[in-house]
Amino acid sequence: MLNTVVPRCESLVEFASFAGPATVPDLFVPRPFDMPELAGPAQPFVNANRSRSTQLTMARQCKVAADPECPITAARTFGHQEGRAPVLDFGSLLLATALSGACLSGTLVAIWLTARQSRFVLTMAVGILLLVTHVIAFWLYGRHASSWLGQGMLALLVAGFFVVFTSADQYIERGWSKPATLPIIAIIALTVVVTAAGFDGVGFVIAYLAVTGILVMTATAFWTSTEVDRRVLAPVSLLTGSSAISFALCAFVIIRQKQWVLGSVPRNWAEDVNTVVVVACMTALGALTISFHHLRTQSRLTEETLTDPLTGLMNRRALNSLHANTSFGQRMALAMVDLDHFKRTNDVFGHAVGDRVLQRFADIVRRQSRQGVEGFRLGGEEFAIVISGMSTLEIYEVLRKIGASFGAEVVATKLGPLRSTVSAGVCFGSDEARSLEQMLLGADVALYAAKRAGRNRVATAGPADCDGYREPQLLFA
Repeated sequence: MLNTVVPRCESLVEFASFAGPATVPDLFVPRPFDMPELAGPAQPFVNANRSRSTQLTMARQCKVAADPECPITAARTFGHQEGRAPVLDFGSLLLATALSGACLSGTLVAIWLTARQSRFVLTMAVGILLLVTHVIAFWLYGRHASSWLGQGMLALLVAGFFVVFTSADQYIERGWSKPATLPIIAIIALTVVVTAAGFDGVGFVIAYLAVTGILVMTATAFWTSTEVDRRVLAPVSLLTGSSAISFALCAFVIIRQKQWVLGSVPRNWAEDVNTVVVVACMTALGALTISFHHLRTQSRLTEETLTDPLTGLMNRRALNSLHANTSFGQRMALAMVDLDHFKRTNDVFGHAVGDRVLQRFADIVRRQSRQGVEGFRLGGEEFAIVISGMSTLEIYEVLRKIGASFGAEVVATKLGPLRSTVSAGVCFGSDEARSLEQMLLGADVALYAAKRAGRNRVATAGPADCDGYREPQLLFA
């Protein structure tokens, strides 16, 4: 026990100058009630002009360098160093992430307003906004933990990633999000109940594992989709896969350390890794969503360019695009089909009825279409059908079914029921591998032969002794 009268000291530095370094460990261990209100992290105790080595020495002398209450430790935590501005802390990083995500969500909403048919863009905007709200709640929970805040934070985390998954599902049209909705709602409810009971560590584990599963489903949906451009599979799989691993690691660390009750946000190396990965993932997800929108728009424009708007069949441009370089060999054929007396149908019944007749024929072609059968509207009442991978008899059977089905169709009009027939000319491929132009020319000659034979018939191009040649045959009796 010292007999020295110790005056009231306003700072650790003042006290050290009075008592001497040797007496500091025995006389002064700072506690919260010994400290005045701080204008910054330990500002009255640490002079900004004091060297870092002096600060560390003082920390060792007061034996509280590892104590979070230590003013010098607090100063080091918040990055007060000699001649430097404070380093960006964890909270600032979270808020910057939230601001970036909010801007990204607003950008996606603006894109959706110009193209409302792209529902997945709006869904992604909602998902990112939910995750932004989660980030803010996560930051608040780390400062002032409360049960209701923890419940909302974890619910927002799971809901946000599930909405992101729903956006991906809308884009690739797999239909996986609907059956997964009820299980996700059940998981969110379980997380809320566990957290409300005071086991927020368990709540974090459940939420992290749920997000891991959602991200794995997202990666699987993209990887197994046949409609997605393979160029986007690698970045999407990398992003979702790395994010899933980071969330799984966060859950693993909490379980391993048995932190069932935290009272704050988890603090460990896995959380640090997860923060970096998720920040990158959120930014990249927005960029990929914009890229997906552009790809979908480009695909839709291409489809409209290659599709006949009246019948929905592909047009002449599509035929040239798909088969301009095709070599028509054995087991391939091209048929030209023309609706009989179509001009008279328009003149007598009107063009509206004529359009309905064209649409009926296109529907029949689509019903008969399967692997190796493609229908095209070349213009007016003229159509082309490309058939591949079939024998001569099978090709004739396809054309016969189309002609018979169309002949049996009845279109109701003001003047009474209307029936129509078609004539077809077919040109078969050969060992010499004919070009598209040669096939069209041969099929056109055969079509006129079918018309000369009385219409409602299918005729074959080429001389009578060539392979596949048949006399014009009746299509609908």
